[in-house]
Amino acid sequence: MTSFAIKQAEFVTSIGVGGNPPAPLPVEIAIVGRSNVGKSSLINRVCNRSKLAKTSQSPGKTRLVNYFLINRSFYLVDLPGYGFAKASKAEQAGWGELVGDYLASGRVDHILMLIDIRHAPTAADKQMYEWILYYGLPFTLVATKADKIAASKRRQAANAAAKLLGAPPAAIPFSTMSGDGIDELTQRIGAIYEDALRLSAKDS
Repeated sequence: MTSFAIKQAEFVTSIGVGGNPPAPLPVEIAIVGRSNVGKSSLINRVCNRSKLAKTSQSPGKTRLVNYFLINRSFYLVDLPGYGFAKASKAEQAGWGELVGDYLASGRVDHILMLIDIRHAPTAADKQMYEWILYYGLPFTLVATKADKIAASKRRQAANAAAKLLGAPPAAIPFSTMSGDGIDELTQRIGAIYEDALRLSAKDS
């Protein structure tokens, strides 16, 4: 595959429980992770748009499913962060319904699951991973906040975090601050897009 680049990115819509998602495209890639792991920052960095996805220092900012149109050809979808300790039981139940409905919708082709490179995966991370396996969704693990680890140890730490999750020991170390992993993740998104297109054409 030739080098892939994100040349266009725009916000499309946000939906809650029972909301109507935008018209489907051949490829849809969803981003999941616990609150404050850096999902919105990752979207902004990869798309080279500093304010495309709203970021906040307060965990739990994203409470809707947010659709972004990439290169006018596929969606990146930002799902609400999980594991926010201050969320009420009603909010947690709403999150479960919203994300569960989305994962079961048949729309998503691939999951980018974000984990914190500095810490062992939480119980909520492991539950999310079990959901991904339950729905049979292809996934790629991305270990964020890699700038907090010495450069020589980032790959090892990312793979170790993946192994602790119970997944194959492979994750992309990524940092919005240092730019570590930007090119690798961008090319991975391009490969996911091309593969999903081929599968879509084969099934049609």
